[in-house]
Amino acid sequence: MRRPIHALILSLAFAAPAALAVTAGEPAPDFALTDLAGKPVTLSNHRGSTVVLEWVNPECPYVRKHYDSANMPNLQKEFGGRKVVWLTVNSTNANHPEFKTPAQMASWMKQKGGAPAATLLDSDGKVGKLYGARTTPHMYIVDPNGKLVYVGAIDDKRSTNPEDIKTSKNHVRVALGEVLAGKPVSVASTTPYGCTVKY
Repeated sequence: MRRPIHALILSLAFAAPAALAVTAGEPAPDFALTDLAGKPVTLSNHRGSTVVLEWVNPECPYVRKHYDSANMPNLQKEFGGRKVVWLTVNSTNANHPEFKTPAQMASWMKQKGGAPAATLLDSDGKVGKLYGARTTPHMYIVDPNGKLVYVGAIDDKRSTNPEDIKTSKNHVRVALGEVLAGKPVSVASTTPYGCTVKY
């Protein structure tokens, strides 16, 4: 009997982060993290603004698809210019081989031309698990009232091929355009794709 029970415990352990996942239409949980310079950043400080949360891992080929092509940096710049606060979160565990120090993350972001309002380190995974972030990238949009209005994938082409960006529907761009126009988000939830978050 031990083997099935052990397997059940393992399956529950791996399912736990997903069980904590937030959904569109709910209030976005507040959190406090530090940026790459060690400055504290909280979600509640940006109440009244539209906020994007983007989960990232520079070693992930799905992330590289969107950064090497400049797709993600261009989104950050486009909507940063429209007063959207873009927060990029790295939840890679500090003991994982893919972990990046603040200096390494800053260097990578600069090299890729990234322009988030802040890049945040979540090396203990608390915020990622709070939000149920499963993949890199995994995208969330919070409206000025603090409500989650979009949760899911960046677009509808589940591949690592940068060429697919040209023909994809960018869910984040569409949802942000609707929020900024004062309209309800037409597609509030999609299934994220990418590498697993390295908790």
